[in-house]
Amino acid sequence: MTTARTATRSATEAGDDIHGRETGFLWDLIVVAGRALRQIPRDPESMIPALIVPVFFFTVNLGSLQKVTRQAAGIDLKAFLLPVAIVFAVTGISRASSLVTDIQGGYFDRLCVTPVRRLALLLGLMVADFTLVVALTIPVLIVGFAVGVNFVTGVAGLIVFVLVAALWGLVFTGFPYAIALKTGNPAAVNSSFVLFFPLAFLTTTFVPKQALSGWLSTIATYNPVTYLLAGLRSLTSSGWDGTALFQALVAVAAVGVLSIGLALAALRGRVRRG
Repeated sequence: MTTARTATRSATEAGDDIHGRETGFLWDLIVVAGRALRQIPRDPESMIPALIVPVFFFTVNLGSLQKVTRQAAGIDLKAFLLPVAIVFAVTGISRASSLVTDIQGGYFDRLCVTPVRRLALLLGLMVADFTLVVALTIPVLIVGFAVGVNFVTGVAGLIVFVLVAALWGLVFTGFPYAIALKTGNPAAVNSSFVLFFPLAFLTTTFVPKQALSGWLSTIATYNPVTYLLAGLRSLTSSGWDGTALFQALVAVAAVGVLSIGLALAALRGRVRRG
């Protein structure tokens, strides 16, 4: 008994020196990203349209326009449309809907009273998004290879192609996250993809830039997707083009500054309100 009381007293006296282990930002990021990745298989309805739409777009337009474009413009439509299909596949894919669910259910507010870094709450979701958009490029690429698309830049070009497309998909997630954090409204988040339609069609989606005219040519000149598509197309068709790739990365970075800036501002506002 004396030994037990002594051990208990010693443990009590030492309690003042016992503290919870401080976790770092990286660990917070891993935990948030891991939870988001585990949720993805439970939400297949968010991924199925992301595969059906680009594959449908690619195959239908290829079947209807390939002969015409080859005769009129002399371009390989398969290689020309594949980057468009990939961009459709990776754009607008995010965990913003699950973030809205966390906000409405109070889980996000509970996270905010823990020591978790607030920035990790957003960046962890984006890490999961980046993983998902890379995975979504694979089925579309398989369809492209099946119809005869070849990368003149080889395997290295294919890897760069996927990474640049995934970076675009990642930076675009800033818009739905900003809407989710600002409104907490699932309908508003679901409509965020509408932001992409002007970018997707007021550009070189179907024809090269030199074939555009008038106001559409002017808009395409300032549309970041124009430069994104040019960089991706260079990897499939014309070879390593440093200028095209640099312009594509600048376009991605410009959209990222805007979208992620909006998301970070919305995160700060949400944390203050919480």
